[in-house]
Amino acid sequence: MKKMLYLILAVGLMFSGASAQVQSDITKHPSCTYCGMDRAEYAHSRVYIQYEDGTTFGACSLHCAALDMAFKIDKTLQAIQVADYNTKALIDAETAVWVVGGSKMGVMTKRAKWAFGKKEDAEAFVKANGGTICGFEDAMKAVYEDMYQDTRMIREKRKMMRMQKGKN
Repeated sequence: MKKMLYLILAVGLMFSGASAQVQSDITKHPSCTYCGMDRAEYAHSRVYIQYEDGTTFGACSLHCAALDMAFKIDKTLQAIQVADYNTKALIDAETAVWVVGGSKMGVMTKRAKWAFGKKEDAEAFVKANGGTICGFEDAMKAVYEDMYQDTRMIREKRKMMRMQKGKN
């Protein structure tokens, strides 16, 4: 009985720590600067960047994080963290196991880019949804390769939304 109580307590502390971490970066950056999306709603795809000068940036997705890194090309990166797709806890983006593509629609992109802390979680995702397992460099390369088409898709979607608002 005592062992079960300790196990429940340990699991609870683990989840409360992840929750506090989620709240910390989302409190600092509640919405994405580039697209305005609510980062709490997209906690599974969010990115948190720390620059050497002490500034930080919170994005809803790897797409918007790539925009920030391109705009701030002269700033030195200190750390890039990304949400684990399953747990929503921030993990090191460079050591994460990435899945590019698959049947699940991505955030701000047609070709999704999801991060996982564990290789077996990425493999299970690929088995269920398709996609290709890769590292951070390949995921970033995919972001920049997709940037034009994704930006075009977003503009067209927003244009349609504005037109629909005008009709109502």
